[in-house]
Amino acid sequence: MKILLLANQPESTTRLKLFRSTLDELGFTTVVPTFGTRNWLSIARQSRDWIIKEQPDVVHLFNVPDIIYRKIPDLKGKYFRKLIYDYRSPWGLEYALIFGRAARSIGEHYEKKLAQKSDAIFTVNSPLKEKVSGYLKEAHLSEKPVTVIPNYPSSDFLKPNQQNEDAVSLPDNNFVLFVGRIDKHEGVCNLLKLIKTLPDIQFLIVGSGPFSRFYFWKHYPNTVLTGWQPHSSIPLYIKRARLCIIPFSENLVSPYITEKGVWKLNEYLNLGKTVIASGISQEEYRKNLILGHSKDLPRLIQHHINKDPEPLDSSDYRFWEMNRDEIKRMYDTILS
Repeated sequence: MKILLLANQPESTTRLKLFRSTLDELGFTTVVPTFGTRNWLSIARQSRDWIIKEQPDVVHLFNVPDIIYRKIPDLKGKYFRKLIYDYRSPWGLEYALIFGRAARSIGEHYEKKLAQKSDAIFTVNSPLKEKVSGYLKEAHLSEKPVTVIPNYPSSDFLKPNQQNEDAVSLPDNNFVLFVGRIDKHEGVCNLLKLIKTLPDIQFLIVGSGPFSRFYFWKHYPNTVLTGWQPHSSIPLYIKRARLCIIPFSENLVSPYITEKGVWKLNEYLNLGKTVIASGISQEEYRKNLILGHSKDLPRLIQHHINKDPEPLDSSDYRFWEMNRDEIKRMYDTILS
């Protein structure tokens, strides 16, 4: 069976890469189109061409931006058999944060179309499952399978990499760690407030972004910026951190972001670190995870900076490999 895994930027879509690894392990043949551009019109056109050329059994479509894929369901039946809609993010709401209420209507129109035209749906957490199930209910399609596959890191993430460890240079002091893209979506404004409010606490920022120099034009004595680092080096920074932060802002999307959907949150927790996060809704209890409002982050950091995290038991870990049976079951169901 041939599976075509479709995302607009596949080289940076972690979820696609892990699905591909699991599907390969299960004996499926996987194809991942590459585009060499960020232009939506070009990606839409190339996606169609890839499907017509490969004629897979299943197109597994990773949403955002959904408008790119609006014509993919029209190819079903002639060029592929089944469509899986991977609803990993509420694109309509994210679009509304930038462009306003009308953008939400446009975005959710295409989310609804893809959900209703699909044969099965994957999503990353229960709030998103409830949201996408609402689209199905409107069209009397409530029997369509919707399965939660959380964004848990691979167990390989915990394996030591001595070569990288020797190359990493870190501050001598205990530090608070931020890993991610330096932009508003990742909470850079809240991060800057923390750096200014807590001058006696050291911050290490691992990541970059097109406007990182704009945000960090001023030198802060309590802050070290490493710039972009390979993912294989990230565990080394996490292991040396005193605690880790995710300073998201509260907004329309916050109810749909839970601990099951944030890759770096699960990477932090799997390495036994205390994690202080805002702009996230809690779906299940996780040891060493402290959630609060973004305005409370300075107080929470001061309260926990000198406290050791609780030791982890085997039941506290969350790995991608735990999703294998659900992925197999869903694929077996739609292909039977």
